[in-house]
Formats: sequence, structure tokens, C-alpha cells
Amino acid sequence: MKKLFTVFQFEVMSYIKNKSFMITTILLAVLLGAATFLPRVFDMSELLGIDNVSEEKPEDGSGEPGESLDEKEKTKLGIVDASGYFQEEMLKEAFWDAEFQFMDSVDALEKAIEGEEVEAGFHVIDDLHYEYYVLNKSIMDENQYVFNSLMSLVHKQVYCAENGLDFATFMEEYEADVNCEEKILGKDGEQNYWYCYALVMVVFIMIVMYGVMIATSVTTEKSNRAIEVLVTSIDSAYLLFGKVFAGAVAAVVQVGLILGAVLIGYSVNHVYWGDKLDMVLNIPSSVLIGFAVFGIGGFLFYAFLYGAMGALASKTEDVNKTSGAVQMVIMIVYFVVMFQLQNPDGIIMKVCSFLPFSSYTAMFVRIGMGSVAFWELAVSAVLLYISIFFSGWLAAKIYRMGTLRYGNPISITKALKDMKNAE
Repeated sequence: MKKLFTVFQFEVMSYIKNKSFMITTILLAVLLGAATFLPRVFDMSELLGIDNVSEEKPEDGSGEPGESLDEKEKTKLGIVDASGYFQEEMLKEAFWDAEFQFMDSVDALEKAIEGEEVEAGFHVIDDLHYEYYVLNKSIMDENQYVFNSLMSLVHKQVYCAENGLDFATFMEEYEADVNCEEKILGKDGEQNYWYCYALVMVVFIMIVMYGVMIATSVTTEKSNRAIEVLVTSIDSAYLLFGKVFAGAVAAVVQVGLILGAVLIGYSVNHVYWGDKLDMVLNIPSSVLIGFAVFGIGGFLFYAFLYGAMGALASKTEDVNKTSGAVQMVIMIVYFVVMFQLQNPDGIIMKVCSFLPFSSYTAMFVRIGMGSVAFWELAVSAVLLYISIFFSGWLAAKIYRMGTLRYGNPISITKALKDMKNAE
């Protein structure tokens, strides 16, 4: 065990001494963590679709107010309304961030738009028809949507006036609120979908990125013949296990620091974001624990296989060729789980949550979005970690057999056949 720890310590230090690894980790953690503070520095209320918040106010409404809408530069719009349906107060209420200019004719409106005195304008024909004028229409233009609602309201007023109906009573019944008190007895799939989606991507990237790094490290030692010296002084299995465990620690530290910076930063600033990112960053502890248990398990399972695949290659250029089968399985699992995210309790997801090569994502998705019994969690975790032991044992044998073989890449089928013949 002392030799294993020595290898582990050396491999961990190689990550720490790797400037690109450390700079990337620190830079991403700082930048993404700082990004959660952006609404405190810049006014993002319009982008987020929330009221501007300069600082949290007590529930009694006291405290310093944020920037008022009157202090902002308002959009200038024009309107031609011979019917007299639209009053300035009505327009202000609908277009709270705009300032209207009443014009006498369509020609005056067109000239004002072309001269950039106003950005756009409306010509009201009657209570159901109008024309919208704009010079260059933006894909973010919502003026017609808002004015349509206003026209609908005007039409109701006209209808009530023509038919002797009281408009206030009519609107009270027309817009009567339907009250629904939601009682979710299990998981809110709509709310939990996005952070499960994000975590599936995180664990996928983590396995592929670090798996390739482990395989490349093994192949590099083999290609420069350093392995010949190493295997004479230490068991080759220790070399593989040390690399895998060090890669797992590096992955957990890197992902943990980056994810932790984002989650902590958002928890401090969620009010300034208007809680708009809750669906991605407000992750329950049960899902994070499931992500840790099954994500780390899946990482170890595939990391051992990547290490073995690295031993089958003689040059770093051959790593992708020898590890192609492993990467294909990972990709298939990724797409299957992604396509089944909206059906976490379906038969496909349930089967995937017990298979060791897919449970590392499928099970924590079910924890977040579906119904999972404790025995299912226990059985899935036991199967996964037994499979890790088996993949480690198999990888150690392939590693021992493949590290001292040079020349063309060795296929996995040939490696298994040679192992069987050796026994």
C-alpha cells in the first residue's frame, strides 16, 4: 500500500504542478463565480425580465429603492389615433418603458420614423384594426404583441358601450381568477429538468476529458520507455491504480471548485437574478449526494478502462483508436439518458439506472426527477462499485500485459485472448 500511495502522491503532484490545469481551474472558478455577481454591478433587469434590485429590501418595503423607470432612457414611439380610443395614461400603463408622441397623420408618423425621432409607431384604424410602422424591425421587437393586448382591451370597452354593459362588471367576470393550489407529492420534473441536464453534461465531460488524460499518460510512459524502469521497481497494478485514483481526485477537486464557486455565488446573489437560474443552480442536496456517489463511481469505472486502453497503444496518436469502443459506449449512454430525461420513471431509464456503465448518470437523474426506492439506490450503488472492482482488476491485467508490448496498437479482443492463453 505504501508503494500505491507513493504513485498516487506523485500523480496528484503532477496535476498540481501542471500550470494549465491549475490556471484553468482557478480561472474558471473565479470567472464563473464572479459572473454570479454581475446583476449587482450592472443593471440586468431588462434582460432578466425583473424589476431592478439595487439591494434586498426588508419585507415591510423599507430600504433604499432601486433605479426607477423614469430614470431610464425611454423608447420613443408614435401613434396616430383619430378615433380617440387611446389616452396617454392607458398607453403608459401598457408600454411602461416607452414615451408616446401623438401625431396628426400617417405621413407625419412615417417622417418621424425615417428621421429617427421615434423608433416605431401605430396607426389606429378602428377598435379591431391598426397598422404598425417601423424602419428596421428587430427580432426582439415586442411592440405589436403589447399593442394587440391593448387593442383587445379597447374593443371590449367599445363592445360594452355599444351594448349597454357595465365594463367594470364585464371585465371582473371575464378575467375571473382560477385558483389552483399545487400539491406535488413527489418531484417537480419541470423545475428539476435543467439541473439534471446540466449535471449529466458535467459528468460526461469529466469522464471523457480525464479518461483521455489517464490513457495518454499511460501511453506516454510506454512510448518513452519509462515504463520499463517503473515496472522493475513497483507492481504495474499500483501504477494503474495510482493514476486512476489521482485522476479521480483531480477531477473532483477541479469540478468541485468550479461548481462550488457557481453555486455559492448564486446562493448569495439569487435575489438579484430574480431567482431566474433556480432551475439550473438551485440543486437539492439529495441530487448533489447522488451525483457525487454515482458520478465518482462512473468516473472510476471508466477511468480504469481508459488506463487499460492506454496500455494497448504504443504511441499517443493511437489512444483514440484503442479507446474508441469505450468512448462509443459513453456516447451511447449519454444520448440515451438525454433522450429519456423527460421520462425518468420509464422502463429504459430504470434499466439504465442498474447497469454499471450507465447508472452513473441515470440513477441521479431518477433521484432528481423520478421516484426511487432506497433498495434501488442501494442495489445500483453496490452493482456499480462491484463493477469498479472488476474493471480495476481487468484493467490491471491488461495494463500488465500491454505496457511492455510495442509496435502496432493491440486490439481489446487480442488482449483478452492473450490473457486467457497466458492463464
